[in-house]
Amino acid sequence: MTAPAGHSPARLEELYKLIAHHAHLYYDKDAPEISDAEYDALVRELSELEKQYPILVHADSPTRRVGGTVQEGFKKVEHLRPMLSLDNVFSTTELESFWGRIKDNIPDNSGFTCEMKIDGLAVSLLYDDGIFVRGATRGNGRVGEDVTENLRTLKSLPLRLKGNFSGKIEVRGEVLMTWEHFNALNEKREVRGESLFANPRNAAAGTLRQLDSSIVAERGLDIFLYYLVDAPSRGVTRQSDALSWLADHGLPIQPAWECCPSLSEVDTFIARWQNERFNLGYVTDGAVVKLDDLTLWDGLGATAHAPRWAVAYKYPPEEARTRILSIDISVGRTGALTPVANLEPVRLAGTIVQRAGLHNGDEIRRKDIRVGDVVRVRKAAEIIPEVVAVDFSARTGETLPPFEMPSHCPACGSEAVRLPDEAVLRCPNRASCPAQLREGLSYFASNVGMDIRGLGDKLAGQLIERGKIKTLSDIYDLTVDDWASMERMGKKSAQNLVTAIEASKSRPLSALIAALGIRYVGKRVAELLAAHFGDMDKLRESSEEELAGIEGVGPVIASSVAAFFHDAANRDLLNRLKERGLNFVSQKDFSDVKGEGLRGKTFVFTGELSSMKRSEAKEKVRALGGSASGSVSSRTSYLVAGDKGGSKLKKAGELGVSIISEEEFLKMLDAPEG
Repeated sequence: MTAPAGHSPARLEELYKLIAHHAHLYYDKDAPEISDAEYDALVRELSELEKQYPILVHADSPTRRVGGTVQEGFKKVEHLRPMLSLDNVFSTTELESFWGRIKDNIPDNSGFTCEMKIDGLAVSLLYDDGIFVRGATRGNGRVGEDVTENLRTLKSLPLRLKGNFSGKIEVRGEVLMTWEHFNALNEKREVRGESLFANPRNAAAGTLRQLDSSIVAERGLDIFLYYLVDAPSRGVTRQSDALSWLADHGLPIQPAWECCPSLSEVDTFIARWQNERFNLGYVTDGAVVKLDDLTLWDGLGATAHAPRWAVAYKYPPEEARTRILSIDISVGRTGALTPVANLEPVRLAGTIVQRAGLHNGDEIRRKDIRVGDVVRVRKAAEIIPEVVAVDFSARTGETLPPFEMPSHCPACGSEAVRLPDEAVLRCPNRASCPAQLREGLSYFASNVGMDIRGLGDKLAGQLIERGKIKTLSDIYDLTVDDWASMERMGKKSAQNLVTAIEASKSRPLSALIAALGIRYVGKRVAELLAAHFGDMDKLRESSEEELAGIEGVGPVIASSVAAFFHDAANRDLLNRLKERGLNFVSQKDFSDVKGEGLRGKTFVFTGELSSMKRSEAKEKVRALGGSASGSVSSRTSYLVAGDKGGSKLKKAGELGVSIISEEEFLKMLDAPEG
């Protein structure tokens, strides 16, 4: 994060660009680079500068609007009334200032409702005659994304309200992912070689924006409702009563809320939940304080982006002070050498923390972290413990030597390398490094790869510790007796394992590519590579330029794939796998199948298809040798335009991409082109 460059107009412009960058990553990409606290600090600094230079304030300043944009692929929904954000306060003094701004305009006995601030994705739900008919994200506050079908998959969301209703009812709330579902999701993604979600909020947002609702259903999202729009028209005049109304009619509300008659009781609620929130099972980052009397809300009004009758009290990131006892170097599946600090146990965010990530050698040098240092530790997004800073005043007595990253892999002794544009050191010995081999073998045997049931992490560890294997291909040489000699392995289990290993030889080419554990190559990219080349030998001889030209691959993945196949040890591994009879050729033969003209063609879909779902259409394209993308580019062959096509039509026209109807697309599926 860029440090403040003084209170000046130049800094004002710098903040606009910086905040826009991080807002785009947070709201639209669900991939933040900085913590919420750091982002809030930037916005607060901007707000102060805007007060000094009001004539320079941008019309689209982030202090005046709600973050987020409408994603391509979803219908646009205009909210019946704007979905606003909330102003933040960070201390009891600022909370008192909020009260001071409004107390002269309201009765003394209005009171407050306090609710924990859920870190999820805001949505609006519309019920017609008591039946759920539409759900939308907040989007930019005025226009959101229609995610109705995805919301229907949430088991906690009733599709029909309890009671008898006529007309429309709008309620609002937050879609979230519990810690339980978040951890389970990341475990699955790790096994599949996919990137991990940083925190439950990003996982929930990324899930709700999936175009395939079946994926949403698998991930177990939850929802809490907290706002009944136009409540007084239904005889509900207090926010506390509105929460009860929601619950009485079958809508889920969070348990952490309370009616507080005075500001002192609000302070008590905030203080009590600062630590108790870690027992809720879902992420919260503050408390929302609302005037309980709903009839006062309209009179108080709102700014361009936030109501005046509510405010969000944001808890500071919880930190703890402890000492670094030692620093270990872990070697991951991709060979990354990652320093990890072993700490004196300390309680942080509801758990006992004993280890904290140090990222890389550059980060250690920048913060001057040394073994024996007293440091401040916090949980980034309440998940991953990290060392924030060293308490240099605690460095007394014996001088602590600087920490240096090892020049060689601690697991195999290979000289560590640092690739261009990377901050991490890596062990290049992908084929036989014990640390990489153990994790690599478990991944190789997973259902994403060779699907060898029974060959998990513990058994992989035994094989390596006993010297039974030196490289992945060695498992195809082991006998029933070899397997039976492992702990807790009988003859029958050993025979089943040998049978599963033999059966894995006929797995599809895409599965073998995925099983190799190439960095950035999960199941989907492996399928793209298998479809494009159809032969492992052709793939390993391909150039980086050819790889980068494949739709869905791009330069970063291409560089990683090319580097993998260029390595002599990896090429030797492939030779060994081929000698042992693994499938090196795509099993699909396109020579006698209708629609062979789709091979090498890239399709993009927009709007609604009448004959099938867009996901089904994409699968048909892939099954017939083509590729399907979610965005239009110069490499797009055809844009298939269904009913109510969106912005992709305009972009296709600008790029000169062929636009075809659904009927024309169906004809292409049934007969070869030309």
